[in-house]
Amino acid sequence: MAETTASPALSPEDEEAAFYHEAGLNASWTGARLAIGALSFGFGSFIFAFFYLRSLNSHGRWYPSNFHGPNVTLGTIIMAAVVVSALVQTLALQRLKAGHKAPWQAGAAVALALGVAAVALQILQLLFLPFWPGRDGFASVFTGSTPVSLTIELCVMIWLEILIMRCRSIPQISFVEQPPTFDEAFSVQRFQASLSAFTVVWNYLAVVAIVMWILFYLVK
Repeated sequence: MAETTASPALSPEDEEAAFYHEAGLNASWTGARLAIGALSFGFGSFIFAFFYLRSLNSHGRWYPSNFHGPNVTLGTIIMAAVVVSALVQTLALQRLKAGHKAPWQAGAAVALALGVAAVALQILQLLFLPFWPGRDGFASVFTGSTPVSLTIELCVMIWLEILIMRCRSIPQISFVEQPPTFDEAFSVQRFQASLSAFTVVWNYLAVVAIVMWILFYLVK
């Protein structure tokens, strides 16, 4: 009969650390899903206002004939920057999962630069709008949703910057082989969980950017 070797029992301290570690991993995914749900309500309110005010068109003040909307070229560049940033980050994440740290760092840096550029361009856009906020229905929805959108995108870019800084302290070998200690293994797993949660949220915001671009620049 083959002999079996029992794995060493964990100490109470290690069991407690493993419990809180597992809870932390679950919290990352739960937090990402809750964030997407909350953001959906927030952006959904602007989408509802868009179609509601557009359908009412009280006194023809939704989009008057003499009204000049936001610059289409600038709006397209902003949307493309967010979408490409999310796409680059998602592709770079696959390289990290394959054990390649440097390609993810390079991809994350590009994604961060594009995301920050999108935020800066939205601020620039608000500073030089061809209409006053609240001038009509379209202007009200646009000037209400854009500051919210750029603020959320800025917060998510700060999240990405934190992840980039955290990754610097993790050895390359830790993404290839199991780290020798529980603390090191837990650190890598928490980083990966946070990065995956970030990627889900950023991809969601990229979809929102496309939807808002269609509403504000294609639908009149």
